Amino acid sequence: MSTTGAKTVLPAFAMTAVSMVLTLAVIVMWLGRAMPWPIALVVGLGIDGGWLATLAYERRLAAQGDHSTPVTAVGWSFGLIATGVLVAHALTAEESAGAWLAVAWLPVAAKALWLVHGLWERTALTGEALDAIQGIQQEARDEAAVARARLRAEAATEETRLTAVTQAGARVAHVQAKTADALSRAWSTLESAREGEGTGRALTSVTSRVTPGVTPRWELPVWGPTEPVSGFALESAGALTDEALDVLVDKIRHSETPALSYREMASRFRTAGHSASEVRLRAAWKRVVAA
Repeated sequence: MSTTGAKTVLPAFAMTAVSMVLTLAVIVMWLGRAMPWPIALVVGLGIDGGWLATLAYERRLAAQGDHSTPVTAVGWSFGLIATGVLVAHALTAEESAGAWLAVAWLPVAAKALWLVHGLWERTALTGEALDAIQGIQQEARDEAAVARARLRAEAATEETRLTAVTQAGARVAHVQAKTADALSRAWSTLESAREGEGTGRALTSVTSRVTPGVTPRWELPVWGPTEPVSGFALESAGALTDEALDVLVDKIRHSETPALSYREMASRFRTAGHSASEVRLRAAWKRVVAA
């Protein structure tokens, strides 16, 4: 018998023995007043013997892995009879009635301990099985701990990455804001210069020697959306002659109303895919304007 089994069977043995002794003593003391004591002794031994016999039979069935309800019922009957004898003696005793009532529950307690021992036997496992179960539980705890550590590490890594991305985004946004502010101030300065009263006169006085007799319309770039300029379906095979160049410049210049400035005309001339040197293009412009 294992150590764990002894922890349940020894208390059951001890309480059963005490219950049998008390039952026998009470029957001899109680019934000895009304009949000869040998007869009372036989009655007491009969109760204890029946109880012991049924207990032994129950233990043999339990060892075989079997169970009998009638035998169990008979065993509990003997235990209840013993308890009833002790209770009756305590109620009729003139002295120490409380002490006898205090021990009257021992037969029923003994039967309950044997029931607990039987339950332990049906659920007991070998040492190898217990070691295997402990190993499985420990392995599961280890895997759970590793999984928790992995999740915490991944969460910390993700948090660090998000922090770095957020900081980089904040720096980019700060640089963009500074750039937008600088561009806004620059375009504001250009707009002020374009809208100024002396801007045109100043620029004309500077360029009057380049284009004598011509008053160009000077415009500074405007900050805002742009629209694509459609090309002109003009044929230009090889280098343009002066006459063809004059026709092309005049057509581009008068493509909108009012007439385009030299800068706008030159831009659309080159956007349309035509080529001419700046000197020839300005000369053609001067000829068209003079005409």
